[in-house]
Amino acid sequence: MSGVMKRMGMIFRAKANKALDRAEDPRETLDYSYQKQLELLQKVRRGVADVATSRKRLELQLNQLQSQSSKLEDQGRKALALGREDLAREALSRRAALQQQVTDLETQHQTLQGEEEKLTLAAQRLQAKVDAFRTKKETIKATYTAAQAQTRIGEAFSGISEEMGDVGMAIQRAEDKTAQLQARAGAIDELLASGALDDSSGLQKDDIQSELDRLSGGTDVELELQRMKAELAGPSSQQQAIEGGTGQSQDQSQSQDQPRDTPRFDKQ
Repeated sequence: MSGVMKRMGMIFRAKANKALDRAEDPRETLDYSYQKQLELLQKVRRGVADVATSRKRLELQLNQLQSQSSKLEDQGRKALALGREDLAREALSRRAALQQQVTDLETQHQTLQGEEEKLTLAAQRLQAKVDAFRTKKETIKATYTAAQAQTRIGEAFSGISEEMGDVGMAIQRAEDKTAQLQARAGAIDELLASGALDDSSGLQKDDIQSELDRLSGGTDVELELQRMKAELAGPSSQQQAIEGGTGQSQDQSQSQDQPRDTPRFDKQ
């Protein structure tokens, strides 16, 4: 049972991975990665700004403490000049406490300043990296778009794309139906010619009638051709043809009218 579950899980992961590969667009993935890098760069910049703000606050406190320390020193000097050694001692004690705070703040200031420099350098390096990634991203996107367009054009020319495949199938179906109709029409013509089917229009003729029509049509054509030749030959030719025909007719009539020689018998 455990083996079956593992196998089912592997099959599910394989199919899910294949579906994700089909749905994934490298351009969208690159844009998403670039967006994440910009967000990281923004966080680093905010960190630099926060450190710089803390450093600036420490500098203000240091200036205030140093100002108070200088004031206490002046007060102790004046008290000592007036013969008030106790006041001068108190002023110097307070000044010493402030000086310890100044020392601690200076140490923190140096630490913050070092962190600020590190973060600033990291932000600059990250900015350069993001800029380089943006250039590479745009190059890859342009190359991918060009390759995709070239692939679609090639598929369109070769007819293997989905759209062109549908068009090719429609053309093939139209050609098949046309061939089927042509074959059916030819078969019906053959059956009508052979007499296997009756022509309800009454225009169908049998073979004998068709042959007689062809012979009569051929004779009419020959007569029309002889008439046209006679017209093209001119009046003289027509007259000669008429005279020739008339003389021939007279000779024929004379030969027909002349009695045949009968054998004569002499009277003895």
